[in-house]
Amino acid sequence: MPAVLLHGLLGSRMAWEPQLAALSDDRTVLAWDAPGYGSAAALTSATFGAYADAVARCADEAGFDRFHLVGLSFGGMIAQHAALRHADRLVSLTLLSSSPKFGFDGVTTAESWRAARLAPLDAGRRPIDFAPDVLRAISGPGISPDAIASELRAAELVTDAGLRTAIDVLVTHDTCDALARIHLPTLCIVGDADAETPVAYSRFLADHIPDARLVVVPRAGHLVHVEAPDEVNRLLAGHFASCEAAHG
Repeated sequence: MPAVLLHGLLGSRMAWEPQLAALSDDRTVLAWDAPGYGSAAALTSATFGAYADAVARCADEAGFDRFHLVGLSFGGMIAQHAALRHADRLVSLTLLSSSPKFGFDGVTTAESWRAARLAPLDAGRRPIDFAPDVLRAISGPGISPDAIASELRAAELVTDAGLRTAIDVLVTHDTCDALARIHLPTLCIVGDADAETPVAYSRFLADHIPDARLVVVPRAGHLVHVEAPDEVNRLLAGHFASCEAAHG
């Protein structure tokens, strides 16, 4: 069965290069550009529900009836909402470096977080201008130069308008009370050095989604998919295969 991959806030379809290379031999793998990113059409209604419906449309356009859904960070938030709105389309769910709620630390406020991330855009900087500093800040200390370079190539497709919309929507995320309604085999992956969405966030997801398990990847930060690509690819391939075997 095919898989659809959803990138993070400063990513694009190109953020998934290691996964596309490793997983495409066994199945069709589609990495999307979120609405407003790259050449993808912008949303007319900026909500998580609209992003989730865009995932379903993306699968329709690719001819996918049912598919595995994988989301990283902001993409993992979208994936949670897609699992709640379009469960009948999904075979499995994988959440990497994700969170059940914006401000889950109990300290971060929407106003301060949003203002800090919009400030460089308001100052006339493009996303690619500040992407290097952001990507290095959220990655683990052992990330390779090649991994940073691949994420920067992905960030080149991030548009000002797409990022602004994503920032506005991200601060509304909260699935804490809805996770028990996600009845899909779910894999939660997080790096043990992830300071952006710490292990506790993914543990909450795994504890509250009925059929979920947690894998903590050593020495990886928020960009776990490129910091530990071989391990992430192994986990994804195994998750997909076990879900398909159970599905018959």
